[in-house]
Amino acid sequence: MDLHILPGVKARDVAEAHRLDLMIQGDHRCNCMTYWIDEKRGTVFCLIDAPNKAAVSEMHRNAHGLIPHKIIEVNDSLVEAFLGRIHDPENATLVVDGLHVFSEESLRIVMVILMSDPILLEHKMGKEKASAHLRNQYYIIQKELASHDGSEVKLGGTDCVASFVSAGHAIRCAMTISDLLKDLSQGSATLHIGLHAGEPVSRMEKIFGETIQLATILGSLTKDFQVAISSVVKELAGREHIRYDEHQIARLTASEESFLEKLFSFLEERWQDTEFTMDDLSHLMALSTSQLYRKTLSLTGYSPHNLLKEFRLHRAKELMKRAGSTIAEVTFQSGFSSPSYFTKCFKKKYGLLPNTYMDLAGM
Repeated sequence: MDLHILPGVKARDVAEAHRLDLMIQGDHRCNCMTYWIDEKRGTVFCLIDAPNKAAVSEMHRNAHGLIPHKIIEVNDSLVEAFLGRIHDPENATLVVDGLHVFSEESLRIVMVILMSDPILLEHKMGKEKASAHLRNQYYIIQKELASHDGSEVKLGGTDCVASFVSAGHAIRCAMTISDLLKDLSQGSATLHIGLHAGEPVSRMEKIFGETIQLATILGSLTKDFQVAISSVVKELAGREHIRYDEHQIARLTASEESFLEKLFSFLEERWQDTEFTMDDLSHLMALSTSQLYRKTLSLTGYSPHNLLKEFRLHRAKELMKRAGSTIAEVTFQSGFSSPSYFTKCFKKKYGLLPNTYMDLAGM
């Protein structure tokens, strides 16, 4: 999938460019499947089956000269789950000269539901009760997504990702799921939901990567069974004249979201580095250590040091699910200084020893 940034672009212009691509696509071993255009934002996204990124750029260059600003590899099933189609819409307008003209935005509201780790749930509830709880949980989520015009992108494990066209439908769905699963959990499980809106191709190499990232960050910082919405989703909901109980919704400003995105990006880059210090993080964030401490504590509830530790523990759980992993390997791969310190932190956080977690995971 590629991104073209074309201020002032019109649907008919894109239809003509697409026709020119189709005329020479075979020469470049490409198959131009469809596209999305947002006239207001001046963005166009093309879905193309191609041998490589260079073939896409060369085809566009020879067809009409509009070189993509970015190209990423995507899975067509994910594209369909997020955007609802992988071919031209059936209701495309046929104009006089044979062009099929349509204008369909690719902006989507993405919901990330962060659920209890099934392994920790099994340790707490027992295998049979945990399995029954997860089945009921997934049933409720799927039912509510269908009821609110949401599209299931990923369901299972510790998180669920869904896509919506309407911010109002996404918010109502999130609040309903939160209420129903709170009743289901009876204090045994946790749930956090984050909503953000964005386009399929941006800075990251994954489809809706940045949108999922911020939705996940927002969700991870909420209280149990609370819904967090980004400033973009709040604005979109306002345009739809959606009303909701603001006491049930957690929100941040755009500048606070930007700070968190930057902070978590650096944690993502350096979490495995045992030599990474808070002075390093302060330097990367262009803040004094005291400024970083105050702002991080205010927005996340953790000091920078403890936030990094929480980040490492969460990632360590994923490393521990790999076959053949040892505690020593996980310790150093996740940035901890010693197996004994890692074990102490893990036990305090999750209530069981790392070896027990790996046994339950079947590793």
